[in-house]
Amino acid sequence: MRPAKILIASGFASALMLSSVAVQAARNVTVELNVGPPPVVYEPAPPPRVGYVWAQGYWDYDHGHHAWRKGHWERERHGQQWSQAQWSERDGHWYLNRGHWEHY
Repeated sequence: MRPAKILIASGFASALMLSSVAVQAARNVTVELNVGPPPVVYEPAPPPRVGYVWAQGYWDYDHGHHAWRKGHWERERHGQQWSQAQWSERDGHWYLNRGHWEHY
């Protein structure tokens, strides 16, 4: 392979990795508000599915308002556990910790 093609290919691969990291980082940003979320919407969890974990629905905060995100399946990750999204209140401020994978 010619050096120019190698440089282009490696630059493209680097750009893909960086965009993947940026998307993952954006998903894990904690939201802080002065108003809490609406009441939780009841969604019955489906029966267990081999190789997957159920991520419960939750109230997200998007473009200036709360938006319900329906529950969905996440493929299991070896050596990690799913942490459900949750809102918490501290000193009059509400914080959203979106669902994410944690190493154990």
